[in-house]
Amino acid sequence: MSKRHRDESLAPIARAELRAHAHNERHRVHSELHLVTEAIKHGLEPLDVEEPGPEWKVQHHQLSGRSPRRQRSDQYKHWKVKAWKRRSAARRQRATVWTELAKGA
Repeated sequence: MSKRHRDESLAPIARAELRAHAHNERHRVHSELHLVTEAIKHGLEPLDVEEPGPEWKVQHHQLSGRSPRRQRSDQYKHWKVKAWKRRSAARRQRATVWTELAKGA
């Protein structure tokens, strides 16, 4: 389809602008943290200080439709676990015990 029907406002921000914005945000948080530490050094109670946080995040961090992070149990491969061969050997041994019990009955 032609580009004349596309909305310019929906276009993603240029990478250089995005990096500059992220840099400015990191700098703002860092300088506010410096002000907080100076205030605490000069006698302000730590509980009275507001801790600065990020006010801006990259767009893909704001999307609610993102898939949740993987569970801890999904992060390892079963064949990389040390005991996976012993597990299969134990299953094989258990199966032979069941077959022997079935023959004896």
